[in-house]
Amino acid sequence: MHTTREGNAYIGRLARGCELCMQGAKLVLFVTGLCREGCYYCPLSEKRRGKDVAWVNERLVKSDAEVIAEALRMRAEGAGITGGDPALKLKRTLHYIQLLKAKFGEEFHIHMYTATCLDEGELQKLKSAGLDELRFHITQKNRTQVWESIRRAKRIGLEVGVEIPAFPDREEEIVEIATRVASLGGFLNLNELEFSDTNAQALRSRGFSLRGDSYAVAGSREAALKAMERLEKLADVRVHFCTSRYKDAGQLRQRLLRTALASAKPYEEVTEEGLLLKGVVYADEDLERLRMRLVREFDIPPHLIAVDKEKQRLETTQQIARELAKYLKELRFYIVEEYPTADRLETEVVPL
Repeated sequence: MHTTREGNAYIGRLARGCELCMQGAKLVLFVTGLCREGCYYCPLSEKRRGKDVAWVNERLVKSDAEVIAEALRMRAEGAGITGGDPALKLKRTLHYIQLLKAKFGEEFHIHMYTATCLDEGELQKLKSAGLDELRFHITQKNRTQVWESIRRAKRIGLEVGVEIPAFPDREEEIVEIATRVASLGGFLNLNELEFSDTNAQALRSRGFSLRGDSYAVAGSREAALKAMERLEKLADVRVHFCTSRYKDAGQLRQRLLRTALASAKPYEEVTEEGLLLKGVVYADEDLERLRMRLVREFDIPPHLIAVDKEKQRLETTQQIARELAKYLKELRFYIVEEYPTADRLETEVVPL
């Protein structure tokens, strides 16, 4: 029988990259939005698809220091290098692998996704730079040539897998791919196919529909589980099915929670969802001078109130903000909940 964990299902040993992702311990390093495959189901956003830009988690990369800072901020234990196709910018990809390994050591686990049929020289460069695990995406364009790259990667000592979406009614194809990759000593990761803003029209035009109130494609989960029922009878097969709900709610939540706990300021509370909760104060006066006055007049511990230069406001605990709001009617007070990410997206703003 397959094993279930966090709503996902798997047969055999999970890849190390998956283990760390499920803990929220993987830095997401998006190397480039360039890709040759043109898959109609690609879920990449417009701001990333086809654009040669790099992102680390939710931060646009402008320097190596930002990559390291983001890894430190979430206390990452590894990184997933993705795109687009990172292999199309191999020099840049090698640089980031070497950068992370030099800073965090050999135990910092790095896996990478590609749809490129890499030759032995390219694979050896990746291995020498410190890549631990390589996942190939099989497409209509590369499906005959990619197997030789998988053989080469395994031969030089990389942990190797195939990662594909589970298409409805294609369990036979899933079984064939899983069996073949297992014969080469690799694993298969199945992702529940899902709708996004950029692929919805293409999916609908091909007859796909939503499953219930989720973004998942109806029939994708069933195809994956039916294939796994057949595969669990075979020896040496390793398959992991990752649900759309888990990627959106579980995996992301774990990464946010990890980042929030590692980076929360003394006045910020960490919610169960990994968001930061605090009080904020807006004023039409010098903020540092206002902060000093509030510390003095209301006996506020200095470490519990700070100037946020980026958003031009004071930040403090929600309890302090509620108390101050009773007395200082000329100021504007709010309780704010925001992501612990570089973009600091606010999910809720409640005026006091």
